[in-house]
Amino acid sequence: MKRQALIIDCDPGVDDAVGLMLAFGSPELELLAITAVGGNVPVEKTARNARMLRQIAGREDVPVFRGADRPLRREPAGAGEFHGAEGLGDLTPFEPDVPCADGHAADAIVERVMARPEGAVALAVMGPLTNLALALRREPGLAERLGPVAVMGGARSEGGNITASAEFNIWADPEAAAEVLASGCDAVLFGLDATHQVRATEARIAALEAIGTARADVAAAMMRFSQRIERRIVGWDAPPVHDPCPVAWLLKPELFELAACHIRVETESELTRGHTAVEFREAVAGGLPHRWATSADADGVFALITATMA
Repeated sequence: MKRQALIIDCDPGVDDAVGLMLAFGSPELELLAITAVGGNVPVEKTARNARMLRQIAGREDVPVFRGADRPLRREPAGAGEFHGAEGLGDLTPFEPDVPCADGHAADAIVERVMARPEGAVALAVMGPLTNLALALRREPGLAERLGPVAVMGGARSEGGNITASAEFNIWADPEAAAEVLASGCDAVLFGLDATHQVRATEARIAALEAIGTARADVAAAMMRFSQRIERRIVGWDAPPVHDPCPVAWLLKPELFELAACHIRVETESELTRGHTAVEFREAVAGGLPHRWATSADADGVFALITATMA
Protein backbone atom coordinates (compact mmCIF):
# COMPACT_ATOMS: atom_id res chain seq x y z
CA MET A 1 0.00 0.00 0.00
CA LYS A 2 1.36 3.41 -1.01
CA ARG A 3 1.08 5.75 1.95
CA GLN A 4 0.42 9.46 1.71
CA ALA A 5 3.10 11.47 3.49
CA LEU A 6 1.33 14.11 5.57
CA ILE A 7 2.03 17.02 7.92
CA ILE A 8 -0.89 18.21 10.05
CA ASP A 9 -0.88 21.86 11.12
CA CYS A 10 -3.48 22.47 13.82
CA ASP A 11 -4.68 24.38 16.88
CA PRO A 12 -6.44 21.71 18.99
CA GLY A 13 -9.45 22.44 19.45
CA VAL A 14 -12.22 19.88 19.88
CA ASP A 15 -12.75 19.18 16.17
CA ASP A 16 -8.98 19.23 15.59
CA ALA A 17 -8.88 16.38 18.11
CA VAL A 18 -11.26 14.32 15.98
CA GLY A 19 -9.18 15.03 12.88
CA LEU A 20 -5.99 14.02 14.67
CA MET A 21 -7.50 10.81 15.98
CA LEU A 22 -8.66 9.97 12.45
CA ALA A 23 -5.15 10.55 11.11
CA PHE A 24 -3.41 8.70 13.96
CA GLY A 25 -5.51 5.61 13.25
CA SER A 26 -5.11 5.57 9.46
CA PRO A 27 -2.32 3.29 8.16
CA GLU A 28 -2.74 4.90 4.74
CA LEU A 29 -1.05 8.03 6.12
CA GLU A 30 2.64 8.47 6.86
CA LEU A 31 2.52 11.18 9.50
CA LEU A 32 5.73 13.19 9.27
CA ALA A 33 4.88 15.79 11.91
CA ILE A 34 2.19 17.63 13.80
CA THR A 35 2.77 21.37 13.88
CA ALA A 36 0.91 23.49 16.43
CA VAL A 37 -0.20 27.09 15.97
CA GLY A 38 -1.98 29.58 18.20
CA GLY A 39 -5.65 29.78 17.30
CA ASN A 40 -8.54 28.28 19.22
CA VAL A 41 -6.38 28.66 22.34
CA PRO A 42 -2.80 29.97 22.76
CA VAL A 43 0.03 27.98 21.21
CA GLU A 44 1.39 26.69 24.53
CA LYS A 45 -1.96 24.95 24.98
CA THR A 46 -2.36 23.78 21.38
CA ALA A 47 1.14 22.24 21.44
CA ARG A 48 0.36 20.51 24.74
CA ASN A 49 -3.03 19.36 23.45
CA ALA A 50 -1.48 17.87 20.31
CA ARG A 51 0.94 15.93 22.50
CA MET A 52 -1.85 14.82 24.84
CA LEU A 53 -3.82 13.45 21.90
CA ARG A 54 -0.72 11.82 20.46
CA GLN A 55 -0.08 10.06 23.78
CA ILE A 56 -3.70 8.88 24.11
CA ALA A 57 -3.49 7.48 20.57
CA GLY A 58 -0.16 5.78 21.29
CA ARG A 59 1.57 7.63 18.45
CA GLU A 60 4.64 9.11 20.13
CA ASP A 61 6.52 8.23 16.94
CA VAL A 62 5.06 11.38 15.37
CA PRO A 63 6.96 14.54 16.39
CA VAL A 64 5.05 17.61 17.52
CA PHE A 65 6.53 21.04 16.81
CA ARG A 66 5.48 24.30 18.39
CA GLY A 67 4.87 27.15 15.96
CA ALA A 68 3.58 30.70 15.76
CA ASP A 69 2.13 32.20 18.92
CA ARG A 70 0.46 35.10 17.12
CA PRO A 71 -0.82 36.05 13.65
CA LEU A 72 1.44 37.79 11.13
CA ARG A 73 0.02 41.27 11.83
CA ARG A 74 -2.92 40.90 14.23
CA GLU A 75 -3.39 40.45 17.92
CA PRO A 76 -4.13 36.83 18.90
CA ALA A 77 -7.83 36.00 19.16
CA GLY A 78 -9.11 32.70 20.52
CA ALA A 79 -12.29 30.67 20.39
CA GLY A 80 -12.31 29.19 23.87
CA GLU A 81 -16.06 29.63 24.16
CA PHE A 82 -16.47 26.86 21.56
CA HIS A 83 -13.56 24.64 22.69
CA GLY A 84 -13.24 25.17 26.43
CA ALA A 85 -10.62 27.20 28.27
CA GLU A 86 -7.97 24.51 27.70
CA GLY A 87 -9.05 23.73 24.14
CA LEU A 88 -10.22 20.14 24.52
CA GLY A 89 -13.66 20.50 26.02
CA ASP A 90 -14.11 18.49 29.19
CA LEU A 91 -10.85 16.52 28.83
CA THR A 92 -8.69 17.15 31.89
CA PRO A 93 -5.32 18.51 30.76
CA PHE A 94 -2.10 16.74 31.72
CA GLU A 95 1.56 17.17 30.90
CA PRO A 96 2.43 14.55 28.25
CA ASP A 97 5.44 12.30 28.68
CA VAL A 98 7.16 13.36 25.44
CA PRO A 99 8.00 17.04 24.93
CA CYS A 100 7.79 19.04 21.73
CA ALA A 101 10.53 18.37 19.19
CA ASP A 102 13.27 20.96 18.85
CA GLY A 103 12.80 23.73 16.34
CA HIS A 104 10.02 25.91 14.99
CA ALA A 105 7.03 24.42 13.18
CA ALA A 106 7.72 26.50 10.04
CA ASP A 107 11.23 25.06 9.79
CA ALA A 108 9.88 21.54 10.35
CA ILE A 109 7.46 22.00 7.44
CA VAL A 110 10.22 23.27 5.15
CA GLU A 111 12.67 20.52 6.07
CA ARG A 112 10.22 17.67 5.60
CA VAL A 113 8.68 18.90 2.37
CA MET A 114 11.96 19.80 0.72
CA ALA A 115 13.48 16.43 1.65
CA ARG A 116 10.87 14.55 -0.42
CA PRO A 117 10.13 14.54 -4.17
CA GLU A 118 7.93 17.26 -5.61
CA GLY A 119 4.28 16.75 -4.71
CA ALA A 120 5.02 13.92 -2.28
CA VAL A 121 4.07 15.62 1.00
CA ALA A 122 0.52 16.79 1.65
CA LEU A 123 -0.43 19.31 4.30
CA ALA A 124 -3.68 19.29 6.26
CA VAL A 125 -4.28 22.68 7.90
CA MET A 126 -6.89 22.76 10.67
CA GLY A 127 -6.13 26.18 12.14
CA PRO A 128 -4.93 29.64 11.12
CA LEU A 129 -2.40 29.49 8.28
CA THR A 130 0.37 31.36 10.10
CA ASN A 131 2.86 28.47 10.24
CA LEU A 132 2.51 27.73 6.55
CA ALA A 133 2.84 31.42 5.60
CA LEU A 134 6.05 31.62 7.64
CA ALA A 135 7.35 28.44 5.99
CA LEU A 136 6.64 29.86 2.51
CA ARG A 137 8.53 33.03 3.45
CA ARG A 138 11.53 30.98 4.60
CA GLU A 139 11.70 28.75 1.50
CA PRO A 140 10.59 30.29 -1.83
CA GLY A 141 10.54 26.89 -3.51
CA LEU A 142 8.16 25.36 -0.98
CA ALA A 143 4.91 26.15 -2.82
CA GLU A 144 5.77 24.15 -5.93
CA ARG A 145 7.32 21.35 -3.87
CA LEU A 146 4.21 20.79 -1.75
CA GLY A 147 1.55 18.25 -2.56
CA PRO A 148 -2.07 19.20 -1.93
CA VAL A 149 -2.64 21.70 0.88
CA ALA A 150 -6.03 20.71 2.32
CA VAL A 151 -7.29 23.60 4.46
CA MET A 152 -10.27 23.74 6.79
CA GLY A 153 -11.19 27.35 6.27
CA GLY A 154 -13.40 29.86 4.57
CA ALA A 155 -17.07 30.48 3.97
CA ARG A 156 -19.20 31.47 1.00
CA SER A 157 -22.90 30.57 0.78
CA GLU A 158 -23.12 29.54 4.45
CA GLY A 159 -21.91 32.84 5.82
CA GLY A 160 -19.39 33.01 8.64
CA ASN A 161 -19.07 31.54 12.12
CA ILE A 162 -16.99 34.28 13.75
CA THR A 163 -18.48 37.24 11.87
CA ALA A 164 -21.33 37.52 9.39
CA SER A 165 -19.06 36.63 6.48
CA ALA A 166 -15.87 35.04 7.86
CA GLU A 167 -14.88 31.63 9.15
CA PHE A 168 -12.60 31.61 12.24
CA ASN A 169 -9.40 30.06 10.83
CA ILE A 170 -9.20 32.58 8.00
CA TRP A 171 -10.40 35.50 10.15
CA ALA A 172 -7.79 34.77 12.85
CA ASP A 173 -4.92 35.46 10.44
CA PRO A 174 -6.26 36.78 7.13
CA GLU A 175 -2.85 38.00 5.98
CA ALA A 176 -1.41 34.49 6.33
CA ALA A 177 -4.35 33.02 4.40
CA ALA A 178 -3.92 35.60 1.65
CA GLU A 179 -0.21 34.83 1.35
CA VAL A 180 -0.79 31.08 1.17
CA LEU A 181 -3.49 31.41 -1.49
CA ALA A 182 -1.28 33.74 -3.56
CA SER A 183 1.76 31.44 -3.30
CA GLY A 184 0.83 29.05 -6.09
CA CYS A 185 0.51 25.98 -3.85
CA ASP A 186 -2.24 23.46 -4.62
CA ALA A 187 -4.76 24.79 -2.11
CA VAL A 188 -8.02 22.89 -1.51
CA LEU A 189 -10.36 24.64 0.91
CA PHE A 190 -13.00 22.90 3.01
CA GLY A 191 -15.10 25.83 4.16
CA LEU A 192 -18.35 26.03 6.03
CA ASP A 193 -20.29 25.36 2.80
CA ALA A 194 -19.10 21.74 3.08
CA THR A 195 -18.30 21.28 6.77
CA HIS A 196 -21.76 22.42 7.90
CA GLN A 197 -23.03 19.31 6.13
CA VAL A 198 -20.88 17.07 8.36
CA ARG A 199 -22.81 17.10 11.64
CA ALA A 200 -22.47 15.02 14.78
CA THR A 201 -26.00 13.71 15.21
CA GLU A 202 -27.01 11.80 18.30
CA ALA A 203 -26.83 8.49 16.42
CA ARG A 204 -23.35 9.23 15.08
CA ILE A 205 -22.00 10.17 18.51
CA ALA A 206 -23.61 7.10 20.10
CA ALA A 207 -21.98 4.86 17.47
CA LEU A 208 -18.57 6.19 18.48
CA GLU A 209 -19.31 5.81 22.18
CA ALA A 210 -20.18 2.16 21.64
CA ILE A 211 -16.74 1.29 20.20
CA GLY A 212 -14.78 1.50 23.44
CA THR A 213 -11.30 2.39 22.14
CA ALA A 214 -9.33 5.32 23.53
CA ARG A 215 -9.43 7.15 20.19
CA ALA A 216 -13.19 6.64 19.86
CA ASP A 217 -13.81 7.78 23.44
CA VAL A 218 -11.90 11.01 22.82
CA ALA A 219 -13.65 11.69 19.52
CA ALA A 220 -17.07 11.07 21.06
CA ALA A 221 -16.27 13.25 24.09
CA MET A 222 -15.24 16.11 21.81
CA MET A 223 -18.52 15.83 19.90
CA ARG A 224 -20.56 15.69 23.12
CA PHE A 225 -18.91 18.89 24.30
CA SER A 226 -19.60 20.58 20.96
CA GLN A 227 -23.20 19.36 21.06
CA ARG A 228 -23.72 21.02 24.45
CA ILE A 229 -21.99 24.27 23.46
CA GLU A 230 -23.67 24.58 20.06
CA ARG A 231 -27.09 24.05 21.64
CA ARG A 232 -26.43 26.87 24.08
CA ILE A 233 -24.75 29.38 21.75
CA VAL A 234 -26.22 28.65 18.30
CA GLY A 235 -29.27 26.50 18.99
CA TRP A 236 -28.13 23.49 16.94
CA ASP A 237 -28.64 19.93 18.19
CA ALA A 238 -26.05 18.46 15.81
CA PRO A 239 -22.79 20.44 15.76
CA PRO A 240 -20.70 20.58 12.59
CA VAL A 241 -17.41 18.66 12.77
CA HIS A 242 -15.13 20.80 10.63
CA ASP A 243 -11.51 19.75 11.00
CA PRO A 244 -11.64 16.05 10.10
CA CYS A 245 -12.77 17.01 6.59
CA PRO A 246 -9.31 17.68 5.08
CA VAL A 247 -8.01 14.38 6.48
CA ALA A 248 -11.11 12.51 5.29
CA TRP A 249 -10.61 13.96 1.79
CA LEU A 250 -7.00 12.80 1.68
CA LEU A 251 -8.15 9.31 2.69
CA LYS A 252 -11.28 9.18 0.51
CA PRO A 253 -11.52 12.03 -1.98
CA GLU A 254 -14.80 10.66 -3.33
CA LEU A 255 -16.53 11.84 -0.15
CA PHE A 256 -16.38 15.46 -1.34
CA GLU A 257 -17.30 17.41 -4.43
CA LEU A 258 -14.80 20.10 -5.40
CA ALA A 259 -15.00 22.99 -7.84
CA ALA A 260 -12.11 24.85 -9.46
CA CYS A 261 -12.05 28.49 -8.36
CA HIS A 262 -10.02 31.55 -7.47
CA ILE A 263 -10.06 32.59 -3.80
CA ARG A 264 -9.05 35.93 -2.36
CA VAL A 265 -9.11 36.96 1.30
CA GLU A 266 -10.20 40.32 2.65
CA THR A 267 -7.45 41.85 4.79
CA GLU A 268 -8.31 45.58 4.86
CA SER A 269 -11.90 45.94 6.04
CA GLU A 270 -12.62 45.21 9.68
CA LEU A 271 -16.28 44.66 8.79
CA THR A 272 -15.46 41.84 6.36
CA ARG A 273 -12.04 40.80 7.69
CA GLY A 274 -11.21 37.24 6.63
CA HIS A 275 -14.03 36.98 4.09
CA THR A 276 -13.18 34.47 1.36
CA ALA A 277 -14.22 35.74 -2.07
CA VAL A 278 -14.66 32.52 -4.05
CA GLU A 279 -14.94 33.04 -7.81
CA PHE A 280 -15.87 30.14 -10.09
CA ARG A 281 -15.94 32.12 -13.37
CA GLU A 282 -12.59 31.78 -15.10
CA ALA A 283 -13.21 34.71 -17.41
CA VAL A 284 -13.73 36.96 -14.37
CA ALA A 285 -10.98 35.48 -12.19
CA GLY A 286 -8.31 35.18 -14.88
CA GLY A 287 -7.54 31.62 -13.82
CA LEU A 288 -8.80 29.03 -11.34
CA PRO A 289 -5.79 27.92 -9.28
CA HIS A 290 -7.68 26.73 -6.20
CA ARG A 291 -10.35 24.17 -5.33
CA TRP A 292 -13.39 24.69 -3.13
CA ALA A 293 -15.41 21.93 -1.46
CA THR A 294 -19.05 22.42 -2.42
CA SER A 295 -20.56 19.35 -0.75
CA ALA A 296 -19.71 16.47 1.58
CA ASP A 297 -21.01 12.94 2.03
CA ALA A 298 -21.64 13.18 5.77
CA ASP A 299 -22.61 9.53 6.16
CA GLY A 300 -19.42 8.54 4.40
CA VAL A 301 -17.27 10.82 6.53
CA PHE A 302 -18.71 9.47 9.77
CA ALA A 303 -18.48 5.89 8.51
CA LEU A 304 -14.78 6.51 7.88
CA ILE A 305 -14.28 8.07 11.33
CA THR A 306 -16.18 5.26 13.07
CA ALA A 307 -14.35 2.48 11.21
CA THR A 308 -10.96 4.05 11.91
CA MET A 309 -11.66 4.58 15.62
CA ALA A 310 -12.58 0.91 15.94
